[in-house]
Amino acid sequence: MIKKIYVAATSQHVGKTTCTLGLTAALQQAGANVGYCKPVGQKFVDLGDLKVDKDALLFSKVMGFELDEMLHSPVILGSGATSAFLDAPNDFAFRQRIMSACARLERAHDIVVYEGTGHPGVGSVVNLSNAEVAKIADAGVIMIVEGGIGSTIDELNMTTALFRENKVPLIGVIVNKVLPEKIEKVRSYVGKKLEEWNIPLLGILPYDKSLSNPIMETINRAVRGYAIANIDKLDNRVEDFMAGSLVENDESEIDGEKNILLVASKKRLPKAVQKIRNIAEEKNLAVSPLSGIIITGDGRHEFNIDTDPLCGEYIRENKIPVVSTALDTLGSMVKINRIEVKINTRTPWKAARAIELIKNNVDLDFLLEGVRKK
Repeated sequence: MIKKIYVAATSQHVGKTTCTLGLTAALQQAGANVGYCKPVGQKFVDLGDLKVDKDALLFSKVMGFELDEMLHSPVILGSGATSAFLDAPNDFAFRQRIMSACARLERAHDIVVYEGTGHPGVGSVVNLSNAEVAKIADAGVIMIVEGGIGSTIDELNMTTALFRENKVPLIGVIVNKVLPEKIEKVRSYVGKKLEEWNIPLLGILPYDKSLSNPIMETINRAVRGYAIANIDKLDNRVEDFMAGSLVENDESEIDGEKNILLVASKKRLPKAVQKIRNIAEEKNLAVSPLSGIIITGDGRHEFNIDTDPLCGEYIRENKIPVVSTALDTLGSMVKINRIEVKINTRTPWKAARAIELIKNNVDLDFLLEGVRKK
């Protein structure tokens, strides 16, 4: 039976946290007593009485366990940590913290899932690369790689080398974000190469755009904005965005199935909102197609939505969050396009979708073998 799993990734932004969350929750729902740990974190949240990695907080909410920083987030390499370690490495008991967390978790659970950090080499500066941490935990590795064929195989060969060097076993590979029409081709060619390397292909996850959709709070931070209306709605998800100057040309894109972000200057906003309102009425939409508005280019983050009564009324009636930014419309669009969306506690629909994707596309029986026999 596989009792210890270390989830690593070939690089950042390939879906490691999403896959780890899906795996732990799916195994838990299948009846296994699953523990979780983020041995080495880089970004923490301060909860007052404890500081934990942001991913540990997310997992505690989804899986329903009480957070213990020494158990679920034993090492955090915050600002200045690496230089301090290099100056006086004997002052830090990083390895002992991880070993203690591993021992406690493994006594309490059937399976423990350890989540890696960044690419395989992250943490090397303090002697805690992903391969070294997996070795400390005595865990086999599931490697997450982004979909493709040649580039996927090349990345796997390069990034698994560090684990081979440290004699860490590879449980298998999950290929993530594969276009649905290319799944069988990827399965054939990547599967053939993995078979040659004697590494199981555990599953292929189709690309799901919903997992890349940001919420208004993420967009607000990206454009360095200031929320000026319906601040309690900044958790609204955004599935598409539209410039105010193009509303008339994009009428076909306005429907009740999309959560659209309107990006418009203060001057263009009233006309754009009125046009969207008219289109929504013509199409008999039950709800507003707008999930948020960004007002661009005023520089002072000040705008009174009552400047235009009809515009203000529509925003209030539909509880549309409004953000003001000093950027112009083009600059705002560029910032939004560059957002790297992360799954977090404010996106519960993404957690549910991640679990569904893992259940439907990963060989959980391979990982659960032995648990159901207990």
